[in-house]
Amino acid sequence: MLQVCLGIFIFQKTISMIIFRTKLLLIFFPIAVFLTRIEAQDKKTQTPAANGQQNSAGATIAKSGPKAYKDVITDKAKTSKGLLTVHKVDDKWYFEIPDSIFDREILAITRIAKTATGAGYGGEEANEQVLKFEKGPDNKVFLRVVFFVNVASDSLPIYQAVKSSNVDPIAASFDIKALGKDSTGAVIDVTDFFKGDNQVVSISSVFKRQFNITAPSSDRSFINEIRTFPINTEVRATRTYSASTPMPGASPFPTANLIAASETGAVTLELNTSMILLPKTPYRRRFYDERVSYFSDGYTNYGLDAQKSESERFIVRWKLEPRPEDVEKMKRGELVEPRRPIVYYIDPATPVKWRKYLKLGIEDWQKAFEQAGFKNAIIAKDWPENDSTMSLEDARFSVIRYFASDIENAYGPNVHDPRSGEIIESHIGWYHNVMNLLRDWYLIQTAAVDPRARKIKFDDELMGQLIRFVSSHEVGHTLGLPHNMGSSSATPVEKLRDKAWVEANGHTSSIMDYARFNYVAQPEDSIGPEGLYPRIGDYDKWAIEWGYKIIPGMDEKSEKATLNEWAKAHANNPRYRFLRQRIIPTDPRAQTEDLGDNSMKASEYGIKNLKRILPNLSKWTFQPGEPFDNLEELYEQVIIQLRRYMGHVTANIGGIYEDPKTYDQQGEVFTPVPKNLQKDAVAFLLKNAFETPQWLLDWKQLKEFNQDQVVEEIRNFQQGALSGVQGILEPGRLERMSESMAQLGKDAYSTDELMDDLRKGIWSELYSRKTPDIYRRNLQKVFVETLGNLINGQGGIRIQGFSGRSASSLGITNVNIRTSDIISVAKGTLRTLKTDITAALPSIQDKMTRFHLQDMIERINLILNPKG
Repeated sequence: MLQVCLGIFIFQKTISMIIFRTKLLLIFFPIAVFLTRIEAQDKKTQTPAANGQQNSAGATIAKSGPKAYKDVITDKAKTSKGLLTVHKVDDKWYFEIPDSIFDREILAITRIAKTATGAGYGGEEANEQVLKFEKGPDNKVFLRVVFFVNVASDSLPIYQAVKSSNVDPIAASFDIKALGKDSTGAVIDVTDFFKGDNQVVSISSVFKRQFNITAPSSDRSFINEIRTFPINTEVRATRTYSASTPMPGASPFPTANLIAASETGAVTLELNTSMILLPKTPYRRRFYDERVSYFSDGYTNYGLDAQKSESERFIVRWKLEPRPEDVEKMKRGELVEPRRPIVYYIDPATPVKWRKYLKLGIEDWQKAFEQAGFKNAIIAKDWPENDSTMSLEDARFSVIRYFASDIENAYGPNVHDPRSGEIIESHIGWYHNVMNLLRDWYLIQTAAVDPRARKIKFDDELMGQLIRFVSSHEVGHTLGLPHNMGSSSATPVEKLRDKAWVEANGHTSSIMDYARFNYVAQPEDSIGPEGLYPRIGDYDKWAIEWGYKIIPGMDEKSEKATLNEWAKAHANNPRYRFLRQRIIPTDPRAQTEDLGDNSMKASEYGIKNLKRILPNLSKWTFQPGEPFDNLEELYEQVIIQLRRYMGHVTANIGGIYEDPKTYDQQGEVFTPVPKNLQKDAVAFLLKNAFETPQWLLDWKQLKEFNQDQVVEEIRNFQQGALSGVQGILEPGRLERMSESMAQLGKDAYSTDELMDDLRKGIWSELYSRKTPDIYRRNLQKVFVETLGNLINGQGGIRIQGFSGRSASSLGITNVNIRTSDIISVAKGTLRTLKTDITAALPSIQDKMTRFHLQDMIERINLILNPKG
């Protein structure tokens, strides 16, 4: 959840499709050849005899065939059996591949096990590919990369056309050194493949470019170990790469060590590749529905009975099935335990005092799975540190990995079968400094009502409960759930202050929202912790039921009708509403960090609490003998929180409600935000953003850490609210307002009304003949400059599209505002303002005000008539 998950998105990393064992052919898109950029096997392993090359006399040397098994796998061999039988003979590593594994899909997951400081963290995923071994001609074994994009049934004529247009790329070629011990299968030498930098089991090319990492050095690269298990084989290798100075801003990680490494010309990484066998028969798919969203995969099916190729999407989820003896119990509505529960282990590197809270966060999801018919479906366990058969990098085990990092973050990915969406495993990334972020959030949002938050170091129980909530959020992602930014808007603002209601129901209906903590609660409400923390909510339980509940007697196609009825049954209840995350929110109900069904009311309460908190920061952060770093950090957090409130309110202006529907549902999908709410939003901003926020100017505290940046800080805050990416005068917002005018006429909040309201509010001193302070003069300059940028085409043209159906998943389109009414309205507003300033100037006595107004006239003239 935090910043990466917690502040950005968790998107799926693979492009995939479905494969039917006998009916469907999976084929990859030709562009995969370009994407994989596979390197050939090290030429040093290929002798002239093995390649049919010529000798010095020009005669062709016949290629030698496989040797006897005992001549390759000698008495010196150290052998282990599993998915692949692994042999080590002296310094060589061999795979013995049985016939049963050839042409089977194998998911290869490469993780950074150990790394240089500044180049990521141990445990992070570096690469993911689907591979398969194939017997080739001339005693070769090919390793192909499989990309799942297109499909057609092998019983249809189009099958041949699809097959001819898609070929799996060959990633590597191996000589068969010997047949298997039983004279079947094949023995291949994989030493140079895993020592070298073969892209399918290496760090990404993007990572290499960022850090200027080039070819690995063979004399400083080696295989640490290869271990094999029943369904997976683990390869641990150390690779030393040539390196130079990293690109500026290459990574959020500290790069001092990488820069130092560039002086020695080397960076060493330890990589672990898990090769896990995918099921022979893919798990049953469940088709995607945007009304109850999951992460999803998909493919293009050319074999459907349609007059165009159709894209089909299916959700990403774990395989949960009842035991055969419990099927009838489940049909009767009894809770049953799954045949194989979801198990998460806690990294042994995790501080002991936090482990129980991470486990509580995991098992909080049990009540959601109970709604889907399963009990004890998800279990948390400590890692058995003395069990030599288990490895943290083993793809059979899901783990919360603890990173010793100053990054304030955590994230929850999953690795799934691209043919069916079945989740195979997950490694949640947990950075140590996420606790600092949690402290900042909780103190700034709740210290007015929770005395436990009024200190720089929280008690273990409080911090533990905050860790628990983040753990639940990240686990939710690994169950297949994306962010649901619409759930917090389902709670009426006044219910957030109702002690009995909010403690019973929580302040948001989904823990998958960025709804952090209940900042609306006021001191007089006496709301306890249960009404302040996020928790598993109504939407989460419903989403797990929709995605995991078994529907007896139906196949994956026919169950779509039942799932559709389930979705329609909850369509009018906002607590079951899913609204997707966007870069720039167009629907004010779907925002990060917001609460309640009315942004203006919720933010008003939030500001009241900030005004209570800010004067106490120096007292709450006091530490003898320490500088004022914590005071400065939390003072800045107050301003950041205030900016959030302004953004929540601004989204109502030019906002569009989006309610996903299907043909068999009534009502509109897109609806403009009512005019009265938009005008309320402008009034709120004029009062709380554009009137000088004197309460922020606590000079007694500011003088402890801020020497000369206060005026600039206020200007940046107000400029962001007016003309920033999410500001009132962002071109996309103005364009959406124009669209609403075309649709609703006089019932729409028009752009000229908006400009009039802003002009009269921001320039109120001009009309009341009062003296503006320095902050207001700066704001008025920003207003004129912003209109000038719009007129001169410097305001940007990237906006959120009104029609999300034809836009990207983030709803971003392009519009040329120079052909719209926006410039005309901006020019008209400046002409009116110039007239009003000219009329007022003779009566202005204050010198700075006169200078300011004269300057504004000159600037307006230059904007309207740039050539003079």
